[in-house]
Amino acid sequence: MRCVIARFPFELTKGGVLESMKGIKPEPVTGESVIIGRRHYPVKQVGQVITRQDRRDFSAAEVLRAMTRLGFTCRALPKAAPSDIPGSLRHASAMLGTPVTV
Repeated sequence: MRCVIARFPFELTKGGVLESMKGIKPEPVTGESVIIGRRHYPVKQVGQVITRQDRRDFSAAEVLRAMTRLGFTCRALPKAAPSDIPGSLRHASAMLGTPVTV
């Protein structure tokens, strides 16, 4: 499949991506991710490996679009929990009527 990432055309195949990512240890996922094999990889790491370009040269959306078209499962950035929900310690303390001193 032909796709454009960072204004450069690439001929990508699912097998080629699998081969490129073989032996690559996944970095911790903090945003969008791609499932390749049984591993979750950050989108930017996958883009860097398959294009051999610096991560600043392309967007995560470009790589997500290409990986989705190749048939890989992509996951979006998880939504953050609302900040007004108290933590379990604070909640338990409030139920007991004791202020939390941390």
